[in-house]
Amino acid sequence: MNREFRPTAVMADVRVRPLWAAVLLAATSGPIMDAGFPDVSWWPLTFVGIGIFLVSLRGRRPGGAFLVGFVGGLTFYLVQIGWAALFLGPVPLAALSTLESIFVGGGAVLISIAYRVVPLVWISPLGRLGWRPAVVAGLWTLREGIASVWPYGGFSWARVAESQSQSPFSSLFSWIGISGVSFVMVFLVALALEAVLVIAVPELVRGILVVGAIALIVLVPAYPIALKGTTTVAAVQGAGPAGYFDPHDYGDLLAAQYKATVPLFGRKGVDMVIWPEGASDIDPVAADHAPDEDIAATEFDDISTRMHAPLLAGTIQHRGSKYFNTSLLWEAGKGAVDHYDKKHPVPFGEYVPDRAVWRAFAPGLIDLVGRDYTPGTTDTVFNVNGVIAGIDICFDITDDTVMRDSIKSGAQILIAQTNNGDFGHTDESIQQLEIARIRAMELGRSLVNDSTVGTTAIVLPNGKTVSQLPTYKAGALVATVPLSTTITPATWLGEPIEQLVSVLGLGGLIVASISTRKRKERQR
Repeated sequence: MNREFRPTAVMADVRVRPLWAAVLLAATSGPIMDAGFPDVSWWPLTFVGIGIFLVSLRGRRPGGAFLVGFVGGLTFYLVQIGWAALFLGPVPLAALSTLESIFVGGGAVLISIAYRVVPLVWISPLGRLGWRPAVVAGLWTLREGIASVWPYGGFSWARVAESQSQSPFSSLFSWIGISGVSFVMVFLVALALEAVLVIAVPELVRGILVVGAIALIVLVPAYPIALKGTTTVAAVQGAGPAGYFDPHDYGDLLAAQYKATVPLFGRKGVDMVIWPEGASDIDPVAADHAPDEDIAATEFDDISTRMHAPLLAGTIQHRGSKYFNTSLLWEAGKGAVDHYDKKHPVPFGEYVPDRAVWRAFAPGLIDLVGRDYTPGTTDTVFNVNGVIAGIDICFDITDDTVMRDSIKSGAQILIAQTNNGDFGHTDESIQQLEIARIRAMELGRSLVNDSTVGTTAIVLPNGKTVSQLPTYKAGALVATVPLSTTITPATWLGEPIEQLVSVLGLGGLIVASISTRKRKERQR
């Protein structure tokens, strides 16, 4: 027997706002959502921003939904990644923000359709309270997942979960990973909206459902990490002229890093000395074929000898016709005993994909990126005197696959080497540090975030900061941190969870759309 659609069950959806009002709402959602991220770091505001964005989509047709979503995405990204303009100017910022906003607009279309068709299939109030929020959250996670890997390797910065590094929801990272936390966040906001708007459910029941769901999630403890052994690390921040356009002479970066390390000479018990990405502007391995450049090898040897420990340092290597952004494991008397090539060079920053195509649009801008770095194919770990260290360079920290591969390869500690010199005193370095903090909790490892100019910090597996250096101040941190071989659920299940909730969202939308179409055909 066919069930007739009951308008009272979705009465709130009939009150559609004018398009101009929806666009205005979406425009305000971006900066509010961003305020949950560093540097403001009022994490509840990201939930508020999500809620405003979802409200602006209710009742919208596809064209209007795309416009609303695009505007909301644009106001978010222009604020969130405003630091991108400091390197190459406003054009790359506008281009990247526009591209990401197109993704947001596409996701908004799907969410708006879900708001229309899902309650036509799952009519009961309880069905709406459970199923529609799940579909909406799944579609949001699907959009974040696609944008994180495509095009050109994607842009996984600014996923909503990355605002929760120090919130009560941070314990979830070790269980379900970044994408899983994004799903939970959007689900809770969508659930709260349904509880407010579903008039057939008593107010007390609404409150119990929403508060109960939040409480259950917040009270989930972090996955227990078994600690086994320790290692003492020294992280050096040289504060040299590390920006692409910073005036400097050949060897200045190496000199700055060496000078900042000198106060550590004589310090006993250090197991590894860590320098950041691009710490040496002279490749010490180049001495093999350029004798006049052996100063880097000499100083690397000197550091390792005086500290009685291996040196992990970033440099640029030129092998054949290819350039690599490389981290070296250097031991005195042995030289480079291992190396890692950055797996995720930044498109339009470290290389230009389809250079001939894009150069036709902005030759002056494209030519500023003078050389193209090749994605690395090496493994992601170093054996540092028996301690397995997972190595990632800069943007690698946002790549779920790279980070999980380190743990699967046996990493007992994570070393995040980065150069934030191109972004000055903007929020970029703090945003990156908080992503690194999430990785420490997600993967259950101590993590050393070592930057050329800041922010250098040492973080424990529970996300707590051991010590941190001010930005643009030369110095070094020394700390003894715990090691672990525990594999968190997020390590193995993070990707399947992302796929599962994405399929849940898209599959739920497809089922509801087909069912709605068949119902309409039967009613004709």
